Amino acid sequence: MEDLVESILDYVRNDYTDYAVMINGEWGSGKTYFWNHKIKNKIESMQLNGKKYTTIYMSLYGISNLEEISKKIFIETTQLMDKNLKKYMQSNNQTTIPEYAKTGLDMANFFGVTQNGDRVDYANFFSTDDKILCFDDLERANVDVIDILGYINNFVEHDHIKTIIICNEKELATKLKSSNLEMKTFIATYLLDKEGDLSKTTDKPMVEKIQDTIETVFDKANDYERIKEKLIGETFEYAPEFNYIINGLLMRYETNEGLIRFLRENTGLIVSTFNKSGTRNLRILKHALNDFRKIFEMVNKNYPKTNSRVLQTMLIFTIAISFEIKAGKVTKDKFINIKDNEEYKSILVSSRILLMDNRQFYIKEFDNNYYYNFKAEYRFFKFIEIYVRTRIFDMKVFKNNMEVIINTVDTDKLPGYKRLLTEEYWKINDDQFQAIIDEVLEDVKTGKVRLIDTVKLFTYFNYFIKKDLIKYDMRTIKSIFLNGMNVASLTSIYCENVEEELAQISVGEANEDVEEILKHFYKLNVQLKDRMYIEKAEEIFKCIPMHMETFYERFDNECMNVPIFKYYDTFQTFQRISCASNEDIVNIKEKLINRVRLHKNEIEPEINSISHLKQLVDDYTKNKEATIKVVMLREFSNDLEYILEQYN
Repeated sequence: MEDLVESILDYVRNDYTDYAVMINGEWGSGKTYFWNHKIKNKIESMQLNGKKYTTIYMSLYGISNLEEISKKIFIETTQLMDKNLKKYMQSNNQTTIPEYAKTGLDMANFFGVTQNGDRVDYANFFSTDDKILCFDDLERANVDVIDILGYINNFVEHDHIKTIIICNEKELATKLKSSNLEMKTFIATYLLDKEGDLSKTTDKPMVEKIQDTIETVFDKANDYERIKEKLIGETFEYAPEFNYIINGLLMRYETNEGLIRFLRENTGLIVSTFNKSGTRNLRILKHALNDFRKIFEMVNKNYPKTNSRVLQTMLIFTIAISFEIKAGKVTKDKFINIKDNEEYKSILVSSRILLMDNRQFYIKEFDNNYYYNFKAEYRFFKFIEIYVRTRIFDMKVFKNNMEVIINTVDTDKLPGYKRLLTEEYWKINDDQFQAIIDEVLEDVKTGKVRLIDTVKLFTYFNYFIKKDLIKYDMRTIKSIFLNGMNVASLTSIYCENVEEELAQISVGEANEDVEEILKHFYKLNVQLKDRMYIEKAEEIFKCIPMHMETFYERFDNECMNVPIFKYYDTFQTFQRISCASNEDIVNIKEKLINRVRLHKNEIEPEINSISHLKQLVDDYTKNKEATIKVVMLREFSNDLEYILEQYN
């Protein structure tokens, strides 16, 4: 960064120049901050050949004609001509005129009242060798960029005024290509039609033909390159020192002791999350930190005992979601329908099994990116998402979120087994450890612990015994856990993401005892899976024949890749299908044919049930007089035969 500063100062020191220099960088990356805090003061403190330099800064943001630039230059130089104004600014330690004041001065000049009777010092108008012009936001002007550069060239080439242009050339190129695009497309299409190229058959797509014609006829980019080559002697790429700039952003919170201490302790998290955003937009980071100030103050005011890990996660989430929404990376509705942390985690779990939609894929990528190597039980804060998205701090949602956090994350209120699973065991005080161990064993015995969590806890106890942290023999502990798993299986639900859950175990290594517990878990988990599908099959098949719309909807959404026929009594299946309308029998058999083509391997476990169902249909239709119903059932049997043949 110092090399860049020195290069710009060398340009200023040069006795004779007939070119400008450009500082190029992304929006919000701190280019203007760099000018104000690194360049401007150093230029104005320089003294060469007995003269001091004066900088004149102008933002071109929103400028709609060249006359406005002239007026801005006049306003900026007014402080050099008006003694009273200069005297006021010196006495108030004011180095620049605020934008609001410039508006007033502009009107005062118009009515001829700014000079307070003083005669204009024409020497200031004609003196050019002690002034440095800085034009910022070139790409944000509403005037043709070519015209602005031609205007600036007058100062540079004819008056030899040192000039610095700050811009984002990437956005400038986009602007040059996209301006008046509808008109350009219309004219390009007209020209292609006149030349007979619209009807010609070529390998080149029509869109590409039109784009090529637009670039040929309206190639402003080439005009820009030509005038830039003439005007700009050097282009410096601005690559900010983020640690330095972030330190400057944090200084604004110095008056809030608790906040500034927390932010400085977690500067690494701020920088890391900022880098993971994939942008260089410090303006968004500044807004995100300002939002976090409100969040930090509200949490400390209403829930002062909230632990530091939760606040760290809130900081990451505030910065992350600010960049995702404000940098235009996603639409706001990616988060709008996620109601709480549990739903957020469930989307993550389902995304690891099967990506059903774009939102699942996006949430998975969001979590992998911003929470990589950062473990936290609670990672989605609805009140923060609402605040960033709508600018409304919803107190009701805030309190609901915080109550859940206190009851699930706050270690003072967590059950002992959750403390072992969610925080490093060595953080537990020695005088609390034995009480937590006893509490966990009691919860395991009574089946209060989720089945998969019981497996995780056993690996901890296995590790604790090896390290002599607890005085139990392995046989006793294993017996407690095996019996506890049997009890827990009566109320637990099937665990789909076993590998994902077991990957969270952070202590110990697998051995024979752990393998025995795992084997018992898998056996019980299969039973839970069967129980889950038996209940689901009962709910879905009972819709035949009276509630077919519900049956079709649930079968399509929940059963296409599930061997659901295995879990329902085959005779009842036959009775329900035989009572359905002829049209529904046709619809069902078409669904079954389509299903085996798409998910043959997944539904193979139900093949015996399908075979039994075919036998029941055949027995029913055997020797029956042909009716439409009988014919439809025979066709149904034929299609079941086709399904069975797929597995021969």
